[in-house]
Amino acid sequence: MCASGDAIRRIMLAAHELGMTNGEYAFFNIFLFDSNYFGDVSWKRGDEYDQDAKEAYRSLMTFTLRKPDTPKFATFAKKVKEQALANYNFSFDALNEEVNTFVGAFHDAVILYAMALNETLEANEDPRDGKALTHRMWNRTFEGIMGNVTIDANGDREADYSLLEMTDIENGVFTVAGHYDGVAKVYHPVPGVTIDWPGKTPPKDVPDCGFKDELCPEDEGNSTVMIMMISMAVVIVIAAVIIIYIVRKYRLEMELANMVWKIKWEDITFNNKMDKQRKLTGSRASLGSAESGQSVWGGNQQIFTVTGYYKGNIIAIKKVNRIRVELTRNVLIELKHMRDISHDHVTKFIGACIDAPNISVMTEYCPKGSLQDILENDSIELDDMFKYSLLYDIVKGMHYLQNSVIQTHGNLKSSNCVVDNRFVVKITDFGLHSFREPDHPFEPDEDDQFQYYQKRLWSAPELLRLPEMPLGGTQKADVYSFGVIVHEIIYRESVFYVANVDLSPKEIIQKVQQGNKPPFRPTLDRATCPDEICNLCNKCWAEDPAERPDFGGLRVIMRKLNKQNEGRSLVDNLLSRMEQYATNLEALVQERTEAFYEEKRKAEELLYQILPRAVAEELKKGKPVTAETFESVTIYFSDIVGFTSLSSESTPLQVVDLLNDLYTCFDSIVMNYDVYKVETIGDAYMVASGLPVRNGDFHAREIARMSLALLNAIKSFKIRHKPDKTLMLRIGLHSGPVVAGVVGLKMPRYCLFGDTVNTASRMESNGEAMKIHMSSYIKKILDLFGTFVIELRGEVEMKGKGKQTTYWLKGELKDKNGLCDFKYQEISV
Repeated sequence: MCASGDAIRRIMLAAHELGMTNGEYAFFNIFLFDSNYFGDVSWKRGDEYDQDAKEAYRSLMTFTLRKPDTPKFATFAKKVKEQALANYNFSFDALNEEVNTFVGAFHDAVILYAMALNETLEANEDPRDGKALTHRMWNRTFEGIMGNVTIDANGDREADYSLLEMTDIENGVFTVAGHYDGVAKVYHPVPGVTIDWPGKTPPKDVPDCGFKDELCPEDEGNSTVMIMMISMAVVIVIAAVIIIYIVRKYRLEMELANMVWKIKWEDITFNNKMDKQRKLTGSRASLGSAESGQSVWGGNQQIFTVTGYYKGNIIAIKKVNRIRVELTRNVLIELKHMRDISHDHVTKFIGACIDAPNISVMTEYCPKGSLQDILENDSIELDDMFKYSLLYDIVKGMHYLQNSVIQTHGNLKSSNCVVDNRFVVKITDFGLHSFREPDHPFEPDEDDQFQYYQKRLWSAPELLRLPEMPLGGTQKADVYSFGVIVHEIIYRESVFYVANVDLSPKEIIQKVQQGNKPPFRPTLDRATCPDEICNLCNKCWAEDPAERPDFGGLRVIMRKLNKQNEGRSLVDNLLSRMEQYATNLEALVQERTEAFYEEKRKAEELLYQILPRAVAEELKKGKPVTAETFESVTIYFSDIVGFTSLSSESTPLQVVDLLNDLYTCFDSIVMNYDVYKVETIGDAYMVASGLPVRNGDFHAREIARMSLALLNAIKSFKIRHKPDKTLMLRIGLHSGPVVAGVVGLKMPRYCLFGDTVNTASRMESNGEAMKIHMSSYIKKILDLFGTFVIELRGEVEMKGKGKQTTYWLKGELKDKNGLCDFKYQEISV
C-alpha cells in the first residue's frame, strides 16, 4: 500500500474487521519520506476505533528510503533549510518538516550530470548527445550527500531501504528493524529489534488450504487418513532426528577421543642430509643439534615455509609460539573442525604436533608459494583475466570458510593465500584460535616494530582501535582484508600502496586508526584501475563495517567479472569445473553444520535460563563451579498477601495464569537492574544482587530501586479472572554475607545459603502489605547514597532473632528530570 496515513488506517480497520490481522497476513506500507503531506502514520486518532486500529497495526510494516545519519547530510540539511527560508521564504521548522532523502537525491543527480558533462567536454565530444552523455553516468560509484551513490549497468540507482516496525504500539512509534543494501542485495536486521508478529511467526506465503481451500480434500474420510499418515510421518521424522543426533553426538565424542589429528615429530622426515644428522644425534625434540647449529626452524630450504615429508607427502609446517598445549575440549573441537574442512580453495589440514619445543600445525603444501610471492615476482605476468581468477578463488574460499564452523579467518592477507601447481589460490592459516593463542602477549621491541606493524596493514580499522586484537577477528574485518588484497593484485605494488607518499607501516596504521573523513586508504586511480574494481575496493574497505558486503555478495560480483572472460583459456574452464564441485561440497557441509548449530543454540538458551551466564560459561568450558562466599549481598523476598484465599476461590488453571502474568510482569522489571532472580516458589519471589558478579555497595541500591518499581507495578496489575481485585505485595530486604553454589546434577540450581537468606525471609514475613520492610544492615548501606526515603518502624520481635530494629523504605529522591542522585528535594513514593 502507498497512501496517506488516514487511508492506511481505514484499510487496516477494514482488514481487522475481516479477521485478516490475526497473523495470517502481513501488510506493507510504502512510506516515501517524513512529511505532514502524508498525515499521521500512527493508529491514534482519539475515536472509538483506536483500540481496533492499535491491534491491526501489529500486522503493518513500513518500507522507506534509508535516510543517511552522517554529519555530512546533517550539514547539507541545515543549509537547505537556510536557503529555503532566505530565497523562498519557506520554513521547514515552522511546518515541522525535515529535509527528506529526495532533496539529497536531487543534489546528487546534479553532481552526477556534472561529472558526465565534464568527462564529455574533456573528451571533446558533443555535450548535446544525450544518449552518449547518459551512458557516461552508468556503471559508476561516487561519494554524494546521500553517501556512496551507485549507478548500475541499466542506469538505475542501487538504493538502500529501511524496514520500519511499530515497536512502541502504545504511542504508534515506528523503529528501524532492518536495512536493505541495494548494492549487495542483502538484508541486515538491526540488532536488538525484533518484529512483533501477531501470530508470533511470519505468515506463510500460501495458506495451508490455499486462498480458496483448493488444496484441502473435500472427503472427510480421506482427510482423517491423511492426518493420521502425516502424524505418523512426523513421529517417524522426530524419532529419526533424535537418533541421528544421538549417533552424531556419540561419533563426535569418539572422534575427539581418537585424536586422529595427532602427529609425532619423529614421524616427519626432511631432506636426506638433515634426516641423517637427526638419526646420528638421536634427537626427538627438534631437528638438528647444537654441534651442527642447524634447526628445522632456521635451516630449512625455503625462506617463508618450513616443509617436510609425512607419509610420503610434502606438508607445510607452521610453528606455534607456545611452550605447551593443554588439550581442552575447545582445542579438541577446533582440531576436529579443521579435520572436517574440505574445499578446493582452502588448504587441507593434515594434523598438529604437540611435542615441545616443536609445537606446530601441518597443512597441505602448495609449491607455487604465496600470492604475495607471485605478486612480487616481476617475471610472472598477470593479465586482467588471471587477476580476476585469483580474486575469484579467494572469494570462493572465504565464502566457504565464513559459512562453515570456522566462520572467520582473522588473519587474511596475501601471504596466507597460497598457490598450488594449477595456479589455484587456496586460503591457509585459519582456525585453531585456542591452539595458536600464545602463552604471553607479544610486545614488539624496536627491532621488531617494522615487521609487527607490517603484518597489521591488512587489519580493519575497528580491530586496530582495540587494545588487543582478537585472534578470530570478524567476518566484516575479513572483507576489509580482502579489499587490501584486491588492491595488491591490481596494482602489484607493496601492501597498502599510497602514491607519492613514503610512510612506514606504523605511520599507516596510525592514520587508519584515526578514522578521518575521508578515511585513509591505498591509492585508487580510475585511469589505471577498472571502475568495477575501484567500486569493489571502496565497498570492501568502508569505514563502517555494516556498509561492507559479505563474501556471498562479493562472489556474485566476481562471477560477473569472470563471465566477461569465459572461453578465453583453459584456466577459466578449470575454474568453472572447480566451482561446480565446490557448490556440491558446500551444500553437504551446510547440511552437517546447520543441525549442530541449532542444537547448540537450544542447549545454551536452556542453560542460561537455569543458571547465571557466568556460571554457565564455566560449566561449558568443563571447569568445576565451586561454592563461593560473598561478603556482602542484598536479598529480596516478597509474597502476595491473601494468596491462599485467592487460590481457594480460583481454579488451578486460573492460579497458573495469575502467577504466569505476575512473574512475567516482575521479570520484565527485574531485567532492568543489576540483580539475579534466584527462584519462585508459589507466590514467593526471591531476587539477589551482588552475585554471581560482585558490584561493591551497589547491590543495596539496585534491590531498593527494584523493590520500589515492583511495588509501583503491582498497583496497576490486573488479574484476568478477577479484574476488580487488587493484589497486595509484601516485601522484605536484608543485606549480609552468603554462600552460593550449584546444587544437583539432573536439574542443577544456583542456590544461596546463610543466615542472610533466613533474615531476609523473616523481614518479609514480619512486614505489612504494600510496604517494603528492611533491616538496619541494608539501611546503613542505603544511607551512603543519600537518595532514599527511609522511615523507622521500631523494634520487631522475630522468630530466632529476638528484637530487631527495622525500617520502612518509602521512596527515592528525584530531581526535576526524574533522575535519582544525591541531595535532590522532590520525593516520589
